Amino acid sequence: MDDVRELPAAGPVRLWLVTAGPGSAPPGDGVGVLDVEEARRAAAFRFDRHRVRYVAAHLALRGILGERLGCAPGDVRFTRLACPGCGGPHGRPALVDAPDVHFSLSHSGDLALVALAPAPVGADVEELPSAEVAEELTAVLHPRERAELAALAGPEERRLAVALAWVRKEAYLKGLGTGLSRGTDLDYVGARADSPGAPDGWSLWDVPVPGGYTAAVALGPQT
Repeated sequence: MDDVRELPAAGPVRLWLVTAGPGSAPPGDGVGVLDVEEARRAAAFRFDRHRVRYVAAHLALRGILGERLGCAPGDVRFTRLACPGCGGPHGRPALVDAPDVHFSLSHSGDLALVALAPAPVGADVEELPSAEVAEELTAVLHPRERAELAALAGPEERRLAVALAWVRKEAYLKGLGTGLSRGTDLDYVGARADSPGAPDGWSLWDVPVPGGYTAAVALGPQT
């Protein structure tokens, strides 16, 4: 069975952790609940475990949003806002019937993270990178973040710090609506565990998740 549990809030952001481990099988694979685009993406996965994780994450998101909106999960309708970088229709996901309700979904490995907020929000959860991947990510971080990493004593400490910086950065870029189309070296979010940074007007929180993962959530200005 998939597990959906609410985590302690990060400021005004409500958070849920979804666990879809080995053997999970959402009833009917979401038939009758997921929309055409979600069903298409689910069917495109080559491996069953990836499809199951995707379906579990999206069913959980729909359940949370349906409860918030007072409707059935299958009646939740999504759209995409314009990208703030290029204006294309691939910005932050939004709700057709409730544009003032902001949400974000991220999934990696057996976990998914859902965030619900009163302002633009981005959530990111990631499995810890290998040492090799951590080195690659370091090269594309903000100069101040690279300096913080260089000051750390050992490779394992640096690997964990890179993971922390990366989920903070992805959470912010998802909340911004650009995703990784915006240069990852442009915005400082910090690599130190005791000092998450945040661009002007934004707030960042690290989210406690099970071992082997890191997670963060970013909240934009409230109007």
